[in-house]
Amino acid sequence: MAKEIKNENAEAVIEAVSKTEKFLEENGKLISTICAAFVVVCAIVFCWFKFAHQPKVEEAQGQMAYAEQNFRAGDFELALNGDGNALGFAQIIDEYGKKAGKSVYFYAGVCELQLGEWEQAIKYLEAYNGKDAILAARATACIGDAYVGLEDYKKALGYFEKAAATADNMYAAGYLLKAGAVAEYLGDDAKALAFYKKISDQYSESIEAYDIEKYIGRIEAK
Repeated sequence: MAKEIKNENAEAVIEAVSKTEKFLEENGKLISTICAAFVVVCAIVFCWFKFAHQPKVEEAQGQMAYAEQNFRAGDFELALNGDGNALGFAQIIDEYGKKAGKSVYFYAGVCELQLGEWEQAIKYLEAYNGKDAILAARATACIGDAYVGLEDYKKALGYFEKAAATADNMYAAGYLLKAGAVAEYLGDDAKALAFYKKISDQYSESIEAYDIEKYIGRIEAK
């Protein structure tokens, strides 16, 4: 019985090999063409990445260094628009897009925010989609600041809440404080009190917590 099974297996292998050889004979040219095309495509992609994409990335990052330097110095106009020789964040976005890195949109948005260009700030900050939770929360809070500038306080409140929920760290206390202030302005004392108490309970080590009892007391005294 074992000998019969062995013979059947051997015959199946021989038949499979025969079919494979026949397929290769009939389709050899097609397979060769497909393989050659694949090699060509791989070569084109490699050349594009090596000689077109990567140099642009390096060039964009070089331009970013000067703009970031001005940003850190607090010269937001120069950081955003450059000086005619070195590019600012706005020109870097126009010329290189995300090749300069996702953070270019964050920087540009903050610059516009500092310059009081609320709508443009929102446009840039919404385009930022980095994976760093802390920076994502900061970008979200900055959108909230821009909506405060536009006096759209309901939208601002939503963004401050979202920012506080994005990253659980000490920065969240600042976003909660902003959310509380806006909620108070909108007349929602209950929601404002909840934000303030969350700062007191969950972020007692933060700077915002030092005076938070004054905010809580003010609402509870009403």
